[in-house]
Amino acid sequence: MGSTGDKVKGMANEAAGNVKQGVGKATGNDKMRAEGVVQEKKGEAQQALGKAKDAVKKGVDKA
Repeated sequence: MGSTGDKVKGMANEAAGNVKQGVGKATGNDKMRAEGVVQEKKGEAQQALGKAKDAVKKGVDKA
């Protein structure tokens, strides 16, 4: 997957994770809240991967 795809998927996972956390908190569902935290962290990692790919590509383009 390209850097843009990683960043978009990461943003989607982060947003979905935030929603799950909110629903879990509102309903008292600790499992859903925990799943939301995990999904949010996954999204953050995907975005970081996309940014790293961009940085590598820029470095290769300059070489």
